[in-house]
Amino acid sequence: MSTQPQSRETDIEFQLLLDAIYLKYHYDFRAYAGSSLRRRLRTAMERFGCATLSQLQDKVLHDPATFPALLDYLTVQVSEMFRDPSYFKSLRETVVPMLRTYPSLKIWVAGCSAGEEVYSLAILLHEEGLLERSLIYATDINAHALQKAEAGVYDIDRIAGFTENHHRSGGRGSLSQYYTAAYGRAVFDKALKKHMVFSDHSLATDSVFAEMNLVSCRNVLIYFNRELQERALGLFHDSLCRKGFLGLGSKEALRFSTYADHFDEVVREDRIFQKKEAR
Repeated sequence: MSTQPQSRETDIEFQLLLDAIYLKYHYDFRAYAGSSLRRRLRTAMERFGCATLSQLQDKVLHDPATFPALLDYLTVQVSEMFRDPSYFKSLRETVVPMLRTYPSLKIWVAGCSAGEEVYSLAILLHEEGLLERSLIYATDINAHALQKAEAGVYDIDRIAGFTENHHRSGGRGSLSQYYTAAYGRAVFDKALKKHMVFSDHSLATDSVFAEMNLVSCRNVLIYFNRELQERALGLFHDSLCRKGFLGLGSKEALRFSTYADHFDEVVREDRIFQKKEAR
């Protein structure tokens, strides 16, 4: 028997599930990369005991507890502090000297996950003497991830990796001065949080909310299709101040985007760009 009809049915179920999520919860995954999303949904089906995507859709629509749990599968929550240390080192050496010229700073970490990058940037800014005049906006579409980010609590067994990354990023002093360890957890200093604002924001549906000096959105665009990548890059461009900076992930680029001509490459290998002045 041919499996083609079943494949078409699965495609229909996939689209209907994404439409249902958008219509009921206003989360738009319809422009996310299909192959990655399908893999995550297969894992979710096992977790929720569903044999088909239609069964999962039924749970999403009729069981209020299902969707918040499903959201953890639909969004990628993999990060670490000072991930890709050379990126943070480039920020210190190339971007920070220019940020010093501003009386106040606004920084947007888009797709902040559980907050590792937010705390990394706060620590970097503190070490460079800029945190007191900075406000960091940390956004994500996953409310559960935002709660974790705002708590600033991480498993102690992750700290060794964080510490090594901090050192390789050009960190000054010891990372241990920024957290308290107890009961197998590391709790980061509340003084860092005073300069953070956590909020839900969707790059698929929401708009610009402030003028930024730096936007850091790393390893997020790779999960979007081309249309949604363009929309996100447009949001970043419009949110940046004159000659503001944009940081992307190591596998992300502007080269084939319609916004390529709107930015100068500052550090090519670390995907750091600067918005060009309006012509």
